[in-house]
Amino acid sequence: MADSYFMQNNLSSKIIATVAYCDTLDYPMTAFEIWKYLTDVRGQETGKGEEGKTTLLDVLEGLEKGEVKKVVEDHLGFYFLRGRQELVGQRLERNKISERKFKIAKRVIFCLKFVPFVRMAALTGRMAMKNTEEKSDIDLLIVLKHGHIYTGRTLVTLLIHILGKRRYGNHIANRICLNFFITDKSLEITLQDLFSAQEYSFIMPVFGYRTFHNFQKSNCWIRNFKKNFEPDEVVNLKMTDDSFFSRQIRKTGEMIFGFGIMEKYLKKWQKRRIENDPRTHGAGSMVMASDDYLIFLPKPQGPEIFENFQAKLRELKIA
Repeated sequence: MADSYFMQNNLSSKIIATVAYCDTLDYPMTAFEIWKYLTDVRGQETGKGEEGKTTLLDVLEGLEKGEVKKVVEDHLGFYFLRGRQELVGQRLERNKISERKFKIAKRVIFCLKFVPFVRMAALTGRMAMKNTEEKSDIDLLIVLKHGHIYTGRTLVTLLIHILGKRRYGNHIANRICLNFFITDKSLEITLQDLFSAQEYSFIMPVFGYRTFHNFQKSNCWIRNFKKNFEPDEVVNLKMTDDSFFSRQIRKTGEMIFGFGIMEKYLKKWQKRRIENDPRTHGAGSMVMASDDYLIFLPKPQGPEIFENFQAKLRELKIA
């Protein structure tokens, strides 16, 4: 349970909670980011936060209030918890690393747009925040056509392996981590907590804007935690175009690989492998295999991050 101060319904507590949560990710924030991702801790406890939105001007004024300044500092336009100024230089360096990794991801996703049943590919996690390290992998969320999730996953995995960019074993840095597949009929994220709200408010689409827009509309529960969350109305300039040629290649491939018997066989084969993988049954494991979701998180980060966040709130108790 968060400290009662932070459960109060006031802007200062939300600003501090927002900065504190990102501090668990070693991520200093701009004033605009604090406003855009403003966190309502009460959403974690009740399933819904305070109604209404906060303006950017409100946040700028809130950052100057005494109770905020007691625990939040700023440097070069970034805000962070007191004593954490080193995060600013780290963020600038990680931004450069992320840009280099983005070029790798975009080349891979350019190829994915030709793969049958692929409807969207988006960056998640630290990569989406541009907060990644040299040794890190690249997390992708893939949306596939409903009814073909097992065939689609097989084709995606095969292509990325052929490209030499699939993460497996000790091959991690700059490799694509394929741990989250959903379908275009199951766009709503089932685990609706603060960690997921943070994860999917930062998500960066690279292919499939129309599906991404539907994804955001399907996950408006994020407003329980992020009151200023709104589906994007402007296409990301870094998006990969879906050309007439790529659509025709996908359509042809879907005719070739679209037989139900193939999906049925691949479903049986993959579910058997997933069930026999010891990581599936590990403590805290989040592994799901259904016609709507293929999720592989044997060691999900959410619980640890939330525990660290709660500890920070307790440390930041204001008299």
